[in-house]
Amino acid sequence: MFLFGLDTDQVSAEYTKRVIVTILVAATTSGATFAFTWWWARRQATRQWYAKEFLDRIIVSLNIFTDGALKIRTVLERSLDEVFLNKLAVAKVWAAARATTVENPVMPIAKEDRWFLLNFVLNAVAEHFVEGHIKRDAGLPVTTVKYALFLTCELVGDERIRKVRAMLVRRDLLENFPYADTMPVLENPWHEDRIKTLRAASALYKKEPDNFLMLEVCV
Repeated sequence: MFLFGLDTDQVSAEYTKRVIVTILVAATTSGATFAFTWWWARRQATRQWYAKEFLDRIIVSLNIFTDGALKIRTVLERSLDEVFLNKLAVAKVWAAARATTVENPVMPIAKEDRWFLLNFVLNAVAEHFVEGHIKRDAGLPVTTVKYALFLTCELVGDERIRKVRAMLVRRDLLENFPYADTMPVLENPWHEDRIKTLRAASALYKKEPDNFLMLEVCV
């Protein structure tokens, strides 16, 4: 060091100072990033809670008509990322969910995207019914039911939670919906909204059947 006219102690002190500054800057940046991320996540959670909108979730429900009554049963609930395994697919679902209206609760998906987005959901749902198909393959007696699968995002009352919803309804009921102008017995008063959704879906199926995918279930 002396060859360059530098004092070793000065160089050491300057190096130590730079190391300390670097550590402080990194710590401050990390802290600020953590604080902002926490604040943003809390802000989004609060907004979702009061708006009752959880559009980062998808719930798959089975719509059953039996003995003149509608029964709605959950098949699964997941985050969109768990079902639509692609960021662009998630973005398309979000955009379609926000484009639904009271009159048109079925998600308006571009024609070229319909099969691909629905197929993500079909694959997730099919996992729950694989046992029946194995039984059929083994020659065991099973009952086969064909369901129509479609995507909705119902606009309902302020007290209700709004989510992306994939619905399953028997294909024959969708083709000839039995409650076009009447109501079945409802387990809950707000299930009237579901009947309106199924009416809209039945009408859309007759015009644009590619908004739906068919799922064969063996039990």
